[in-house]
Amino acid sequence: MYAKYFKRVLDFTFSLLALIILSPVMLVTYLLVRIKLGKPVIFKQKRPGKDAKIFELYKFRTMTDEKDENGKLLPDEKRLTKFGKFLRSTSLDELPELVNILKGDMSIVGPRPLLVEYLEYYNDEQKHRHDVRPGLTGLAQVSGRNTITWEEKFKKDIEYKNNLTCGMDLKIVLKTIAKVWKREGISQQGEATVERFDVLQRRNMEVKEKIANG
Repeated sequence: MYAKYFKRVLDFTFSLLALIILSPVMLVTYLLVRIKLGKPVIFKQKRPGKDAKIFELYKFRTMTDEKDENGKLLPDEKRLTKFGKFLRSTSLDELPELVNILKGDMSIVGPRPLLVEYLEYYNDEQKHRHDVRPGLTGLAQVSGRNTITWEEKFKKDIEYKNNLTCGMDLKIVLKTIAKVWKREGISQQGEATVERFDVLQRRNMEVKEKIANG
């Protein structure tokens, strides 16, 4: 009953209140991003939402547009500035997603909206993470965020989907506040954030193919 009738009402109410209360913080962040990183201030990217329906995600920009001599963007770790790392570690870069929640693209709590490119690599169980709206935070985020494996993340997403209750959402929100305060689980060792799931899966398929071919 909570998931069907009350969750969306609470999402709308609390995201609207958060936008009003945090508007000074968002304005200051907007100006700092504009000064330090330039335009565009808001990073927009297509992401799959509920039922894998594509929507446009909003975040504050954390990277530069630096390119190599061939005009190709440099790796994330080269473009992620000290200021950008600060935005990510404090989760300030996520604040524009409150607009996504207000619009109904996202929920306050749910599986994180990942890249569209990942869709073709999910197994049958992992696809069920899209049975619910993606969230600003989620069970995987409070269970290790970027320090746990993709497999563990997806298991947490499915666990959340199968056990969604108001009590679980409240527990995740409280744990998220603690995680953000401690700035835990921001990146995977050796990565600016975390290794891309599609890159990992392609590498695993190549290894399996080599083994099969002897």
